[in-house]
Amino acid sequence: MKAEEIIVAPVVTEKSSSEIQNGKYTFEVNKKATKIQIANAVEKIFGVKVLSVNTVSVKGKEKRMGAHVGMRPDWKKAIVTIDTNPQEVKYLSKGGKEVKVSKKYKDSIDEFMGA
Repeated sequence: MKAEEIIVAPVVTEKSSSEIQNGKYTFEVNKKATKIQIANAVEKIFGVKVLSVNTVSVKGKEKRMGAHVGMRPDWKKAIVTIDTNPQEVKYLSKGGKEVKVSKKYKDSIDEFMGA
């Protein structure tokens, strides 16, 4: 699956808006997508470092219009935690030489909610 097929839409609620300060963003995702695919898609689309992904399968509600009763479709929600303080990573290479790796990650998703 492509990254654009995995992330369907952002979920904008009062709770999801308050969690943005903690670096948690909520998305509606494809029902067949795994946590690893969701993390890779968010990193590719928004250019941020994903720390964790929590998913919830949401059951569709029963809706009625007059005498007609129907069901809303089931969908999947992903709560993605991003790194709000990206730092460079240090490790020792062969010969005991210290190597620094610093990738340019953003610390927020500016495109969330059309901002």
